[in-house]
Amino acid sequence: MSGHGGGGRSRRGGHEEEEHENSERWLISYSDLITVLLALFIVMYAISQVDQQKFIALSSSLSAGFNQGSTQVSVLDGTNGTQAGLTPQADKNISADTAGLVKGDLGLGQQAATPTPIANAATDPTVAAAKAELSHLEDVKAAMIAALAQQGLSDDVTFRITSRGLIAGLVANDVFFAPESATLTDTANRVLDSLAPALNSVGEDLSVEGHANTLPTSGVYASNWELSSDRATKVLRHLVEADGVLGTRIEAVGFGDTRPLVSGTDDAAMTANRRVDLVVLSAAPDSVRALLPTLAGQ
Repeated sequence: MSGHGGGGRSRRGGHEEEEHENSERWLISYSDLITVLLALFIVMYAISQVDQQKFIALSSSLSAGFNQGSTQVSVLDGTNGTQAGLTPQADKNISADTAGLVKGDLGLGQQAATPTPIANAATDPTVAAAKAELSHLEDVKAAMIAALAQQGLSDDVTFRITSRGLIAGLVANDVFFAPESATLTDTANRVLDSLAPALNSVGEDLSVEGHANTLPTSGVYASNWELSSDRATKVLRHLVEADGVLGTRIEAVGFGDTRPLVSGTDDAAMTANRRVDLVVLSAAPDSVRALLPTLAGQ
């Protein structure tokens, strides 16, 4: 009975203590977040660092590759972006003959090329190849001149050698075309017939390029574009249909009045710019063709 009473007192006198609440539990999540951010910043910093040695090696490799051993500084070294080639001084030394060719020597997408300086001419294989190409073009030119001389037409065609190849200029005065006309004269047909054997003896592609002066057209042609294109096409058709030039190696294009050979608006300029250029396109590599104007001017 006393045991029963003692048990009762124990239940009455005992009590359960409440669990203590941890008010700083958020610090654990906060510290985890800070740790993750710290790791993120460390990774970002690590991947943002440039390996200086590897960059220098890459720069040197690209510089050597583009400049092919030239001592000129490359774009990677912080220059003005020019590649190996002419120096500003070399640009000033363009011969008067070359400078006079201006845009008239250009085809579609072509830009006026300045003569490339020749270094180590005695040992450079590119120079040797350029001399051989020049000799070949000079032989074609000599054959054309001889054929024209036999017909008494030597004064009706001009010749020049550029980085594109050999250009035979047919000045479109009354000898070849009447003003605002694309009809070939009898003299024009004789000139083309004289040039054809030399053209057929070579394997290069040909480009017939029509040009007009700045005088506006009237009547048949809406603009000088149509006039110059029609003149070029008429020359091409005669060479193919009458002289046997393969159509697969010849093209015709009209440049309107956008590529004058002579600047100015006097009668001489108007006559010189109304022309058709017959171009024997050199098949030599670009590096070889770039030397042709310099070698031709020596």
